[in-house]
Amino acid sequence: MNSIKADTLKVPGATLYYETRGAGPLLLLIAGGAGDAESYNGIANELCGHYTVVTYDRRGYIRSPLDNPEQLIEIATHSEDVSHLLSTLSHEPAYVFGCSIGAVIGLDLTVRHSEQVSTLVADEPPLSQFMPDKGQPPNLSAMYQQGGATEALRQFAASLGVDTRTPQTNLGLPQKDAEAARHNKESFFKHDMGAVSRYRLDVVALMATPTRIVVAGGREGRAYFPYQCAAALAENIGTPLVEFPGNHAGFVRYPKEFAQQLDMLLTVDTSIR
Repeated sequence: MNSIKADTLKVPGATLYYETRGAGPLLLLIAGGAGDAESYNGIANELCGHYTVVTYDRRGYIRSPLDNPEQLIEIATHSEDVSHLLSTLSHEPAYVFGCSIGAVIGLDLTVRHSEQVSTLVADEPPLSQFMPDKGQPPNLSAMYQQGGATEALRQFAASLGVDTRTPQTNLGLPQKDAEAARHNKESFFKHDMGAVSRYRLDVVALMATPTRIVVAGGREGRAYFPYQCAAALAENIGTPLVEFPGNHAGFVRYPKEFAQQLDMLLTVDTSIR
């Protein structure tokens, strides 16, 4: 297994924890849900033979502390963090993959800093602007208030068709440290849930960028909200929807197959490889 190098980066209002492994073109993986840098360990280890794979903890997570714990975090805040991280690591445009909120961050990054992104693969971004109200998932805020972060994420995962008997109940791999897992789940509900619900993608600006955009969904999740959001986005920007193995966060259950599919998508664009 390739060695992992851990480091931190000071950004406005926070300090980001990130990990790099492998060699080759830069591939940034942006986690979804309450996931962190460890969420992509499975596919990162599959891909690091061909790419310099970068994973990180979003601001507010236990290894990426905030200067002010009460600061308002928007999707743009996260995408600016990613821009700072990419600027630190490379002067060339990077490959970017994001799932769920990670896909939303990737889309906003592309709108704001398209020069930093060669290809974006956006896997099931939960963009409710494209969906009627009846298609939206259960009220996460109510779940959180009633049962706490862990139970709310479990119920939410089940509503997306994720097998709650697997580690995907966090929409990513569970952290080894229970306190870190608790902190990160709380941060997701305190900061990121609202950021996603407030966000509106500028589709016109996205289509005007030179970045190659790939929209994806899990083939086992066609009946669920995130897949349907992805399908609606793909239709809006006039691109086919690509399917990955599994459903939401299918990279956890099928790391090898998922990594192979992602690599195949990225190698279509040979501009930096």
